[in-house]
Amino acid sequence: MTDVAELEAYRPELTGYCYRMLGSAFEAEDAVQDALVRAWRGLDSFEGRSALRSWLYRIATNVCLTMLDSAQRRVRPMDLGPAGSGGATGAGEPRPDEIWVGPVPDARVLPERADPAEVVAGRESIRLAFVAALQHLPPRQRAVLILREVLAWSAQEVADLLDMSVVGVNSALQRARATIASVDTDADVHRPLDDEQRALLNRYVTAFEAYDLTALTALLHEDATLSMPPLPLWLRGHDDIATWMAGTGGGCRGSRLVPVVANGLPAFGQYRPRLDGPGHDPWALIVLEVSAGRIAGVTNFLDTARLFPLFGLPAQLSG
Repeated sequence: MTDVAELEAYRPELTGYCYRMLGSAFEAEDAVQDALVRAWRGLDSFEGRSALRSWLYRIATNVCLTMLDSAQRRVRPMDLGPAGSGGATGAGEPRPDEIWVGPVPDARVLPERADPAEVVAGRESIRLAFVAALQHLPPRQRAVLILREVLAWSAQEVADLLDMSVVGVNSALQRARATIASVDTDADVHRPLDDEQRALLNRYVTAFEAYDLTALTALLHEDATLSMPPLPLWLRGHDDIATWMAGTGGGCRGSRLVPVVANGLPAFGQYRPRLDGPGHDPWALIVLEVSAGRIAGVTNFLDTARLFPLFGLPAQLSG
């Protein structure tokens, strides 16, 4: 007899699936909670006629598809228009949370695995750029791609879950692959035991906390990007990023960084000096995209009121 504990064991992988579908950690958790409640209420009608895992994924998929019926496609600032100028005096009016692809803690969406290769594969499948690319797909295509390419379901299993033919699943997968291939989703996942990546991140922390823009710029690819959801402005390249940080972004001088992991990528909680006394207050969740030994992208998520508790970051730093 299935019990609540058995259903709960599927929560992390279902949350990962729903996060890839929806692009929001908060919506994913809502979707999974809804799916598990529906599953619990429907256990009497389940009767073991299919595998429990497949049944739960069917329920979660239906919840996600319903949520996506009325949702705007989630984006990153780079999807909204061309790069801005580092000399801009503002970053534009904040846009609603509902339009942004948001970050997620690895522990919420990746089941514990002993195989290092599976750990890396799991991290790769939740990278920010990949999740953002998924949002370009129609919802059912999105489900097909995730189930086939990420979760390694067979075409027949996906067809059964989505009430499609195998031919239809294969056709949807082909179209989805073509769309994803047109989007740059490369970024090295977080490798805590990799000496080279660890050294790069240590140099980043040292340069950022010292606000040494020369040293910081040296760690970036020439065409690196900087974005700050929910603000629409984004920047590309050494010069504009350094100009922004020296000017409008100068309030970040004296910041402290606390390491976390988001979307399979190295990340930090950033705390800026408090204006009315000692200590530091939350400012941003910084997620880094690293490629070929340098930083290719910096995303500063500014919704600290919701994100810092999600990532287990302290409400403030003393001293």
